[in-house]
Amino acid sequence: MTLIIKSCASTFQAQPAIKAFVCGSLSGTCSTLLFQPLDLLKTRLQLTRGNSAPGLRGAGLLSLLVQVIRTERLKGLWKGVSPSFMRCIPGVGIYFCSIHSLKSCFFRDHEPAALESLLLGASARSIAGLCMLPITVVKTRYESGRFSYSSVIGALRVIQHTEGIRGLFGGLTATLLRDAPFSGIYLMFYTQSKFLPKLNKFVLVTHPNLFTKFHLNPSITLRYHVHKQMGENLTSVHLRWGR
Repeated sequence: MTLIIKSCASTFQAQPAIKAFVCGSLSGTCSTLLFQPLDLLKTRLQLTRGNSAPGLRGAGLLSLLVQVIRTERLKGLWKGVSPSFMRCIPGVGIYFCSIHSLKSCFFRDHEPAALESLLLGASARSIAGLCMLPITVVKTRYESGRFSYSSVIGALRVIQHTEGIRGLFGGLTATLLRDAPFSGIYLMFYTQSKFLPKLNKFVLVTHPNLFTKFHLNPSITLRYHVHKQMGENLTSVHLRWGR
């Protein structure tokens, strides 16, 4: 066991990009497991508010939470956690690895300035988002409760068979419009707050999260509706092929 730990430590020292990927993957695992219920409720809220039935438009977070627990039990809050893991574990790893690689390539001699950090974060998130978009499509459809796939791999096969490559990369523009600015602004605030006192640093690190989530929420909703529109007419086909 000691030899394995020493071998891993030497590998991390020799290959910092691998270290960044592993650390990012671990953080993605923890955050996905903790916040999957909130992600599911967010998707269901977008679904009910876009529904034509007037009685569903006023559904709030707490009432939706109670409804999910009643109809699907507590484990229903973690519906779609498999595609979430398959997206976030490698996705966050790719993001951190991309940041390290881009920073090593373009900013070897100096720390990136504010605008450079913005571009760095946006570029890294675009790479990760593009790589993991097919899993994001499956995750959104799982959480909607309108599709019954046997597995994540099975879902990818069904979507590719019925909708082609376009279905696997549906919502690409909306996804990048949300993820790239969010990560760019967040990284910019984080890197520029290193020279501030701890309290102010905490405020500046959490503030861009709230700011970008609020202003980029329309693109989040747009992305969901793109996924929904591309798949809702093929539900019966998905059910047949997904068994």
